[in-house]
Amino acid sequence: MDESLDPYLEFSALEKKLALRTIKAYSNDLERFKSWLSENGVVLSEADTSNIAEYMAFLSSTGYSPVSIVRKLSSIRGFFRFVQSSGRRSDNPAELLHSPRQPVRLPHAVSVEVVAALIDVWKGDSPISTRNRALLELAYGSGLRESELTSLTVSRIFLEDALVRPIGKGSRERLVPLGGAAVRWLSSYIDTARSLLVHGRSTPVLFLTYRGNPLSRMTVWNIVRRSAEMAGIKEHIHPHILRHSFATHLLRGGADLRVVQELLGHADIKTTEIYTSVDTTYLRGVVDKYHPRSVNA
Repeated sequence: MDESLDPYLEFSALEKKLALRTIKAYSNDLERFKSWLSENGVVLSEADTSNIAEYMAFLSSTGYSPVSIVRKLSSIRGFFRFVQSSGRRSDNPAELLHSPRQPVRLPHAVSVEVVAALIDVWKGDSPISTRNRALLELAYGSGLRESELTSLTVSRIFLEDALVRPIGKGSRERLVPLGGAAVRWLSSYIDTARSLLVHGRSTPVLFLTYRGNPLSRMTVWNIVRRSAEMAGIKEHIHPHILRHSFATHLLRGGADLRVVQELLGHADIKTTEIYTSVDTTYLRGVVDKYHPRSVNA
């Protein structure tokens, strides 16, 4: 078997259409596993289940968290699955290994009041202010990822129909309704502020910097952080919290889980189901605080 990882990485990029950062993570995980095997006198083509189990134990002994170990095992399992499917090996030595148990990390959502305070700091009194307000209204109002916000083009906004068509993970497209506030601020941004930021250039990208370049994901993070500072919010706020809050507030209001899955663009409903745990935590807190026979009452 060819020891090169390139065929698998190319397959992941071209066929599975995984993001560049995911490909880099796979590459790093597999190169480190390959180096560890070499140090222990084993070549990648001959690795067996016991080698992989020993590597997982090694990672644990050197301080890697269960979350990191699960990801590295997933990388190795995916690589050997590819090798097996291509006929270069009859088995997948990682298939029978169980991932280490890891704590469930619940998405952090903030209250409706905190979201409102975060957004309301931008009054639309300048092109940048209008852009930031439109960006935040869209992020919370439609639950878009940072990557979806930065790659969004003007042609994917349908103000008359109050819809947006983002391109999500795996290049999957979906239609998401726009709320009234998002429609108003996007309309204002596109009609006035964006025409000033574009500086006469021709670009399809919706959200632009003051120089007319597409916003980066880091800029989106900085906008959200700056918004929290201006609003006096002490919690740690980042863009994905707006997406988490979008989903949590919908479920709390009675939205169907399948609908939320479609809105978020989750391929697997299990990914969406974690938000039901978030909402259960909220309900538990309400009972503990207000029920006359609760412990905290």
